[in-house]
Amino acid sequence: MEILFQDASILVINKPSGLPVLPDGWEENAPYLQQQVEAQFGPVWVVHRLDKVTSGVILFARSSDSHRYLNQQFEDRLVKKVYHAIVNGAPIWDDHTARHPLRINVGHSHRTMVDHRHGKPSQTHFHVLERFSDASLLEAFPATGRTHQVRVHAFALGMPLVGDVLYSAPPTDLIARPALHALSLSLAHPLSGEIMTFSADYPDDFKRALKILRDN
Repeated sequence: MEILFQDASILVINKPSGLPVLPDGWEENAPYLQQQVEAQFGPVWVVHRLDKVTSGVILFARSSDSHRYLNQQFEDRLVKKVYHAIVNGAPIWDDHTARHPLRINVGHSHRTMVDHRHGKPSQTHFHVLERFSDASLLEAFPATGRTHQVRVHAFALGMPLVGDVLYSAPPTDLIARPALHALSLSLAHPLSGEIMTFSADYPDDFKRALKILRDN
């Protein structure tokens, strides 16, 4: 684990892909991030989550007071989250906001799906950073925090994430997981109120996929 920031109130980690934040209920005794963090730093409180397959910035509270303060920021949508995603295809737009309502935990595969009748309001703004021959690098700004939100909104726009077979992406050798990285997180510190931004570099598999696409 790469520690991005720590003090008495918060702990910020660059989460590796393949490690769930909490026990996922499918693999008994499988390791998870909170467990590993607490083994090194003592008790922490989960403020938000990243998918098991997603890498990047994740924040933990180190006291119950900090947990309440940070939770309120997330509930009030005051936290700015930025993701980078490699998607299949090339959009005709440079900027687009997806507003498909989402319903989570659907079916035996526990997918999230667009559901205009029963789904919860969801919003993700996408910005094109680079276009390749058959893929694109997008920056995503989720305004809400639904499970798999960025992945499903990209899929709903006809551009599933590279490697995201759960959401109908074609087979690929570029990367062995959905190509999604939580690049940065901006919020107010629980004690000082100062707006702080934490950023995490791409992991090696994400860098490798981009290098292949750029070289081609």
